[in-house]
Amino acid sequence: MRRFCTHMEPFAENRKARHAYETLETFEAGLMLSGQEVKSVRDSGANLTGSYLSFRGGELYLVGTHIAPYRKAGSLPGYNPDRPRKALLRKKELRSLLGKTEQKGLTLVPFSLYARGRHIKLRFGLCRGKKTHEKKEALKQRDIDRDIRRHLE
Repeated sequence: MRRFCTHMEPFAENRKARHAYETLETFEAGLMLSGQEVKSVRDSGANLTGSYLSFRGGELYLVGTHIAPYRKAGSLPGYNPDRPRKALLRKKELRSLLGKTEQKGLTLVPFSLYARGRHIKLRFGLCRGKKTHEKKEALKQRDIDRDIRRHLE
């Protein structure tokens, strides 16, 4: 029987999201992927930069994520690397998220793709966009905290 790692580094991260958004809540969802896409994600072929989650017909989709064709298999005819991918959540969670995203200024932003067992999971957050001055203040505070830690050591 094949064993799968439960504690792994993320296959893809959206590093700019932590800087550009204030995270209010984080969630985890499965993704509906084809076999080729799963292999490509495990081979670090995914890019979350500029992607977001949106509701279409009462279901949640990951939009703007680029998953390259699996290198070892060659290209499949009709494969679209930028197609929307369905996020798998329970109905109760979907209804809750739909209500929260209807509030002004809140959006769902993906943070990382990782494996839990043999499944590919998406970590995303309910976020509010930061203004430019808020981003600068956060950077200043991070530098101050870093200096304090250096002096304490």
